[in-house]
Amino acid sequence: MSKDDRFAKQRIADDLEEPVDEAGNLARKLGLTPYPVNYWVVDYDEMNELIAYGGFQKRYPHWRWGMQYDRQQKQGQFLGGKAFEIVNNDDPAHAFLQESNTLADQKAVITHVEAHADFFANNRWFKMFSDGAPPRAASEATEGGPDRGPDAAGMLARHGDTIREYMQDPDIERGEVERFIDHVLCLEDNIDQHQPYSPVETAAEHFEDIEGVDVVDQLDELDLSDEVKRQVFDDEWLDAQADDEDGVTFPAQPDKDVLGFLRKHGMAYDEDAGKAVEMEDWQAEILELLRREAYYFAPQKMTKVMNEGWAAYWESLMMTGERFAGDDEFVLYADHMARVLGSPGLNPYKLGLEIWEYVENTENRREVVDRLLRVDGVTWRTFHDVIDFTEVQDRLEPPEWLQNAVEHLDELDPEDPRVDAESLERARDGDLDAEKYPWKVLTYEGLAQRHYSLVKPQYRGFVSRVSQEELERVSRYMFDDSRYDSVEAALADVDYTRGWERMREIRESHNDVTFLDEFLTQEFVDDNDYFTYEYTHASGDYRVTSTDHEDVKKKLMLQFTNFGKPTVVVQDGNYQNRNELLLAHQYNGVMLDTKQAADVLERTFELWGRPVNLLTIVKEFDDHDVEVAKRRDREPEPEEVGKRLRYDGKEITVEDVPWSEVEHLAATDIDYNTKPDEWTA
Repeated sequence: MSKDDRFAKQRIADDLEEPVDEAGNLARKLGLTPYPVNYWVVDYDEMNELIAYGGFQKRYPHWRWGMQYDRQQKQGQFLGGKAFEIVNNDDPAHAFLQESNTLADQKAVITHVEAHADFFANNRWFKMFSDGAPPRAASEATEGGPDRGPDAAGMLARHGDTIREYMQDPDIERGEVERFIDHVLCLEDNIDQHQPYSPVETAAEHFEDIEGVDVVDQLDELDLSDEVKRQVFDDEWLDAQADDEDGVTFPAQPDKDVLGFLRKHGMAYDEDAGKAVEMEDWQAEILELLRREAYYFAPQKMTKVMNEGWAAYWESLMMTGERFAGDDEFVLYADHMARVLGSPGLNPYKLGLEIWEYVENTENRREVVDRLLRVDGVTWRTFHDVIDFTEVQDRLEPPEWLQNAVEHLDELDPEDPRVDAESLERARDGDLDAEKYPWKVLTYEGLAQRHYSLVKPQYRGFVSRVSQEELERVSRYMFDDSRYDSVEAALADVDYTRGWERMREIRESHNDVTFLDEFLTQEFVDDNDYFTYEYTHASGDYRVTSTDHEDVKKKLMLQFTNFGKPTVVVQDGNYQNRNELLLAHQYNGVMLDTKQAADVLERTFELWGRPVNLLTIVKEFDDHDVEVAKRRDREPEPEEVGKRLRYDGKEITVEDVPWSEVEHLAATDIDYNTKPDEWTA
């Protein structure tokens, strides 16, 4: 980098120092609790490199990064795509700002990043990796206290150094290391992301019946105590031996962490010897390093819609609602937001933002309805007949002084809980620029009322649209029997923070699957014009098939369950007592691409060292039924058939299997285990 480039970046960084500080202050005043964020100014090429590296500056050597860099560069060059920012889940988080961005773009990025850092710091799925990850160095351990988040940049840099050393080792061929990484990366999403990360312990699990030796009999001959056996061998493995008289069968239950299973029991194939041999130390270590990285990145894949929607919500509130975008920057910011929300395809920013706004509105409506149902003479049956919704809307409007606090500084009451007394005094003394930062003279409660969602023009009919079912449900669970003598008195007690409080509760516990499962309702689908479409054999093209929220939900959840990838588990590590690996595809109505599956089996063979099998279910259509369906404009009924793919190191074979062998894999509808308490039980 030239001296001029360094000076240019320093000037940009100096100009952004105040927006960075104030965005953090505003985020915390709005109730967010983000990790500290370090901001870096980078140029176009550096930004593309960071995106290719997944948001980090140092990774292990591999061709995938160059491929991703080339793709990102071409996207910007030919498709007009623009990277505004990248931020990583770390404590402190690191965010990178492109130097060519306008100031409006930079402010939008900074407010967006603060919300991401809040999500990283508070969502339970991100904490699962931190809880199971190796501890920080002793010098770092006390800096942030016991609850400090991950040191991902340090971890990934150490992984890169380790792999680079193996590649430079004269006794190890660099190409072999790269090929081994390719094999592992092919399975990087085959982990159990619903469990905390923990490193695989290596011990005598590797004593499986590799050469036909009866390990159980040998243990009996040694006359070891049960206590000693349990200290040396895995409980699951020992239990499996005792339960199977015909041979070693493990795991006792299907194992979703395929990478972890291969780390425990996998071997390498020695072509000269024609048999499986123990992995080299470098292979075993690289497999575990890449498995750890897969667990680190898993929460980001599991919460893409929630996280981007969360960041878009708070960014918009800060930039427009609190005038963080200056008057001369507002139009540029509007263009920025339009491009983000207008991206084609399944847009996580747009979908996430819409659901978060719906969550806020429904919680605020529940609070208002709860108050109104306590008014004398109002019941859930008479609600729509006796409530004047125009009056309700008028009384929910924030007072003029709250909407325009700067214009009413002399009228603000420092004793009012919505007013920040200390900041008000500084503003009156001229020590605080309330014109530039009006939010500083208000408290969290004041900001919540100032931005109350139900008084926004686009949501003014939301309260009146409450259904009889919801009214009855709210009425049934009103345990507080206090009453109001008027609508005015009832609405005076409304808690304006309820929507934001509920949003933060959800942010802590949910991921995309549970988020969609709980909050994608018929009302939401109707309001936002969502629908499903399917390929129809009758017409040979795609058609809209449903606007029912259950169908829309299932369609969307298919794209987020297990990162949108097929769920494959280890069913047997000694299939047919031949040391073969049996994987099973948990079929949810969507077929595997058998060509891709065959390629994956070839990769898996390199990590198992012995033949690999895969059970799955496919849909088969009778040609005659398809022709009849076309003439009658209806869909043919497919037949579901069990298949077993097998790779023995030389060729792929595919054969039909009896339905009884795959029946346990078939979904009666579309199976989703969507409750976090079940995942982590």
